[in-house]
Amino acid sequence: MKMARIGVLLDQQAVKRHHRYGINVFETFVGEILTHAGIPFEWIDGAESLNAEGVELPDILIVAFTEENQATAEEIWSYAEHGGTVISYAGIGALASRLGCYKQPELSVGYAALAHNEAEVSRQPLRFLSASPWEQPVPKAYPAVPTGSIFKERPTGEQAGAALLEFVVGKGVIYRWSVNIPKTIVLFQQGTGPVLDDGTPAKDGTGAVDEWILKADDRSGMDWELDRLRTETGAPYFAHPYADLWKEQMIGHLLKCATDKGCTVPFIGYWPEGVPAVAMISHDSDLNIDETAETTLDVLKECGIQSTWCMIEPGYSPHIYERVKREGHELAFHYNALDTQNGKWDEAEFDRQFRWLKEATLLEEVVSNKNHYTRFEGWGELFAWCEKNGIQAEQTRGPSKKGNIGFLFGTCHPYFPAAWFDEGNRSYNVLEISLLTQDLDHMNLADSSVIIPLLEQVKRVEGVAHFLFHQVHIHQQPLVTEALRKVVAEARKMGFAFWTSKQINDWERARRNVRFTGIGPDGQINTEGAEDLLDVVVYIPLPELKGTDANADVNAEMRYGIPCRKVVLNGRRQVLTKEV
Repeated sequence: MKMARIGVLLDQQAVKRHHRYGINVFETFVGEILTHAGIPFEWIDGAESLNAEGVELPDILIVAFTEENQATAEEIWSYAEHGGTVISYAGIGALASRLGCYKQPELSVGYAALAHNEAEVSRQPLRFLSASPWEQPVPKAYPAVPTGSIFKERPTGEQAGAALLEFVVGKGVIYRWSVNIPKTIVLFQQGTGPVLDDGTPAKDGTGAVDEWILKADDRSGMDWELDRLRTETGAPYFAHPYADLWKEQMIGHLLKCATDKGCTVPFIGYWPEGVPAVAMISHDSDLNIDETAETTLDVLKECGIQSTWCMIEPGYSPHIYERVKREGHELAFHYNALDTQNGKWDEAEFDRQFRWLKEATLLEEVVSNKNHYTRFEGWGELFAWCEKNGIQAEQTRGPSKKGNIGFLFGTCHPYFPAAWFDEGNRSYNVLEISLLTQDLDHMNLADSSVIIPLLEQVKRVEGVAHFLFHQVHIHQQPLVTEALRKVVAEARKMGFAFWTSKQINDWERARRNVRFTGIGPDGQINTEGAEDLLDVVVYIPLPELKGTDANADVNAEMRYGIPCRKVVLNGRRQVLTKEV
């Protein structure tokens, strides 16, 4: 079984040229998507290397970003013509006319209906935030095979073209998605632009984000009317993790391209064996009343979980911190930039408050932060401040209103955010763990009817169900306390594991260090970097051999629509057996 080589073409000169003119190149985020999915790949800088003598070519070439000129087009064409598989996400415009296509107007928003197979179309159209469709009026030398459709502005809008086009070129194939998937994912996860002013409120009064306080939710790629559902009690919530669902489409298509060539692409599961998804409970200390902390600790002990405590100045008494640490909880930072509380959005103030926290808690290292009131400005300065102070995980990207809870930023997956063009669209070394909702059944907030639908969707995409409960509300409002108990009970029924932010951060960083070095003749997977990790799950897609049933495997699991063989590295049972 051959392991496919995947190359990602990212022309650094083209990237820098766009940056000089103030243009973001979020296509660089392809690397983060593949890395988070545990898929091995290599960067390729410059199309000229594709046909250089003596160079081992990739089996699949993802064209992330490159110059749209004749020389580059010829190199990509030649690579495909000689048997390569090319995948583009709304790019390779220089090849449009050669393929008998015409570029259509770009779309800043719309919905895609995607066919999973010949008999099924995705029941939920996927919202996108960037697309560049092509039209092929008359099939000529390279007839396009379309898959799915995209629609302007709304699911019932005017059809704007196919979601995916396939062209056979010589011995190879070119696939072109109309949707710019990596850019769409970035704009969902990090907002549609820098937070410079208030966002647009919901017409029904449930999302008044225009309250003169700049926050993460002032820039969202969601639509108040089209992207929310309501529970049986009428509670509105953003129901669809679009960014995560686009990742599934991208990865599933990539794996199918590999198996169609008779190859496989091993990849790493998101969580350890036996963990389908993770739940996380965080608390913001806010009023800093010791009695509320004691009540919360008692409830957590009753529930049998550990949580993440985000501390705001002036904090609790020292004995509270000692109990929090003794009982296995995580102490984290709660940066206060709220002007009405004498806070401010300022790097020096961030640094000062963080120094206070470390001195107050007697901690040399603090892993996590969540901003008070989800305060946020600009694009990436918060992540840069976290990097500078050694903060590895961040939790600010979440809702602040009753009506914008749920998948406000289209994701429940941990990810490393992309910088703006002025920092080269680099990845910040800070793991973002988005927030779903806060203080359910609080007298002024959302009710607990959203718990099950949110948990179901998080489990569906194997993400993190992050719920915030303030200590003061656990202490003062019995309904909030019961809502916390309900979150724990329902999550456990579904098999969720409860982790702290630090645990999520440590696992995600460690799993990214696992490398595949090859597959033996017997199908044995060879890895590096997994020695100190237990229960690492590896999936090996099974190539589809036409005309045979050689791939029939009763132990196969479907992942991203592809049958895979599952392997567990360093399983706990294996380790225990060896020790005995």
